[in-house]
Amino acid sequence: MNLAVFASGNGSNFSAIVKEIKQGKIKVKLLILVCDKPEAFVVKRALRHKIKVVLARREDFRSKTDFEAAIIQRLKTYKIDLIVLAGFMRLLSPTFVKQYRNRIMNIHPSLLPAFKGAHAIKDVFDNKAGSTGVTVHFVDEKVDHGPVILQGKIEIRSNDTLVGLGKRIHALEHKLYPQAIKLFVSGRIGAKAP
Repeated sequence: MNLAVFASGNGSNFSAIVKEIKQGKIKVKLLILVCDKPEAFVVKRALRHKIKVVLARREDFRSKTDFEAAIIQRLKTYKIDLIVLAGFMRLLSPTFVKQYRNRIMNIHPSLLPAFKGAHAIKDVFDNKAGSTGVTVHFVDEKVDHGPVILQGKIEIRSNDTLVGLGKRIHALEHKLYPQAIKLFVSGRIGAKAP
């Protein structure tokens, strides 16, 4: 089974997934990293692990349709079965999602449907929520929506700082995302690979 990771930033979830694959805990081939920001640290992580990097900058294309068509062409070239969004800061169009229905995963730093959006950890912290967590879900046409695969809960401590809470959430992400990928690879969730 062939995997593509999409990321735009640091790439800590990318590294957690690579580690599990290299240790033989996930039986999948991570063939490409798709990144829309050439300066993102995740690119260095991929190159260090000798994983092919596909750079796709939105500004290099006339339209979002052209941008996504170019990415889809690369996915087809590599015969990608599963797409994992790991901090990819772009919304995929309904057309893209339809082509890979139940084969695109996302991870979100809250217990969805609560605290959707790009600033979930800060929103949770600012709202003084008693607990939060992490959600891995299949992507559909709505933002931070779609069938939930796994969730993990974190109690918010009275002495938590925003940074400390973020670290605990990310540590949980690094455990849950590989588990969700294993479920897909084992055929227990998602669409059957073409």
